[in-house]
Amino acid sequence: MRLTREMSFFIYLLEQYAGDNSRSTSDVLREWDEHGITQEIYDMYEMYHQESIRNAYEDIDHLVATGEHKW
Repeated sequence: MRLTREMSFFIYLLEQYAGDNSRSTSDVLREWDEHGITQEIYDMYEMYHQESIRNAYEDIDHLVATGEHKW
């Protein structure tokens, strides 16, 4: 089974975000699921993979806090 580009990037983003925030990936994914933003983050592949990963982090943090994208 081969992963899509989107899924590969999503896994990378999840692992990096968790590591940079000193959290486990399961904790981060649970938080995203609880806020109903996991699919939204996954669907942002086109934007997130072209930008600095810090921009993705800022957007994700804003999604968690407000339910809306930062930009």
